[in-house]
Amino acid sequence: MKRLLREPLVHFLAIGAALFLVFALKGGAGASSGRIVVTRARMESLAAGFARTWQRPPSAEELKGLVDGFVREEIAVREAMATGLDRDDTIIRRRLKQKVDFLAEDRIDAAPPTDADLAAWLAAHPDLYRAEERISFRQVCLAPGKRGGSAAAEAEARRLAAALERKGPGADAAGDSLLLPPEMPLSPKSEIARVFGSDFADAVVKIEPGHWTAPVPSGFGVHAVLVREKTPGRAPALADVRASVERDFTADRRTRELDALYARLLAKTKVVIETTPEKK
Repeated sequence: MKRLLREPLVHFLAIGAALFLVFALKGGAGASSGRIVVTRARMESLAAGFARTWQRPPSAEELKGLVDGFVREEIAVREAMATGLDRDDTIIRRRLKQKVDFLAEDRIDAAPPTDADLAAWLAAHPDLYRAEERISFRQVCLAPGKRGGSAAAEAEARRLAAALERKGPGADAAGDSLLLPPEMPLSPKSEIARVFGSDFADAVVKIEPGHWTAPVPSGFGVHAVLVREKTPGRAPALADVRASVERDFTADRRTRELDALYARLLAKTKVVIETTPEKK
């Protein structure tokens, strides 16, 4: 029994019960515009917030301070609303709208999507998750400024591609740019575009593997290119992209549900838009 009486939780419950009794005697059990009732649930919530921060329950004095702070806040809120401070305040209006949205979203998130929901979403939006075609290649870049202009560089690229083709797939040659990798491993088009530019990437994906091709343009110059391998793009299985599909599905469902909510509320509301009278 003595050990039980020394437990902090027992002290907290006793303190809470005493405070609750005091506020109940002063304020009654109901709530009205001239009365503030600090319920047992409110005190437990205040104490729980304190415990999360300080990793211990509040003392009697600390709990009284928490309750006093809540009462002062409630008094300020009521006074502000009574004097109309909540009206025509952009920040308050936005915060209230956010709370309506949050409540609606909480109800939506309470029902997670099923596998059938996600499979239907993936089937309806396959391009969002399709694995890109991947390409590996070698390239030699010729800079027009070092080759007497664009026409000369293109002609040189053709001659170089023909010479490399005769030498076979293992043939090599030095180019004019040291900024570009001479060989790219299997990479998606987006990565190729990041390194070489979109014009080069658009051209490379159209080249058949196994032969040197030139000229292939880029912002760096013209290239002789040997595509080594291509792997086609594919639609992924749901298991491979489940996290992305669930995220996108949930975001879309939230948008649709919120739109439907506001449409229902709007149907109950008469909206009058005053227009500026025309000048005579």
